[in-house]
Amino acid sequence: MEQIVEVARSLREDHDFRGYIHLKTIPDADPELVRQAGLYADRVSINVELPTESGLTKLAPEKDAAQIAGAMRDMKASIADAGDASKRFKSAPKFAPAGQSTQMIVGADSANDADIVGKASTLYVRFGLRRVYYSAFSPIPDASTVLPLKRPPLMREHRIYQADWLMRFYGFAPKEVQSATDEHGMLPLDIDPKLAWALKFRERFPVDVNKAPRELLLRVPGLGVRAVNHVVASRRQRTLRLDDVARLTVSIAKVRPFIVTADWRPTLLTDRADLRTLLAPKSEQLELFAA
Repeated sequence: MEQIVEVARSLREDHDFRGYIHLKTIPDADPELVRQAGLYADRVSINVELPTESGLTKLAPEKDAAQIAGAMRDMKASIADAGDASKRFKSAPKFAPAGQSTQMIVGADSANDADIVGKASTLYVRFGLRRVYYSAFSPIPDASTVLPLKRPPLMREHRIYQADWLMRFYGFAPKEVQSATDEHGMLPLDIDPKLAWALKFRERFPVDVNKAPRELLLRVPGLGVRAVNHVVASRRQRTLRLDDVARLTVSIAKVRPFIVTADWRPTLLTDRADLRTLLAPKSEQLELFAA
């Protein structure tokens, strides 16, 4: 780690360097090295590795969950102290100004997607993390027999990232995201988590794009944050029609069952028994991305 910190220091002192430095440290690292890492890096990562303590104990017994949590707590405090100092003193050094992050491996243990979402939400709250990164487990030759023989579908990693975004940018509570999982706590692979949630809670729809509050519009499948912001801004000037919404989304077909506009009402479309089939991507496309 000392050599990595030295490289970060050299880059930071190079006035021509305009890059972003993200350093990974370990929970039992020398406190002075951690301090230097925070001074030279934009962001520091202390990885929890696995979503559950039982998984960590089984697959990485050399690592201690309490020690990892303590290191993350110390990093949070150091970042907060540096932020307070910078408000009082212009010359105060920056310390990991982009905050701290962590990484979890998906599919190495028995943790399901609901477990992973719950763990991530706890980490965001307890340690003020900026990002949780997810990495699909990949088996290696001659690995421990307690590890799976096959990697999980890459689509699973993608769905968990989408679920993470629902919590970070769309106002979804962790329990709402977890409610989009199946009876085994897994997110569907054929549709995104927001669509899965909307299909489970159809009584919340359709919503009127000309009247609904922003937080409800963010729950409409197919409408991203930027599109919702455009809707909210545009409807102050005029009444929105379906074509107006269509210009803001990649697939108006995905949006139509869940909205009302001046010239559109889905009538019975929202409650169709085969709505999921109509909105899910083609199976060939799923296999392409899940391979």
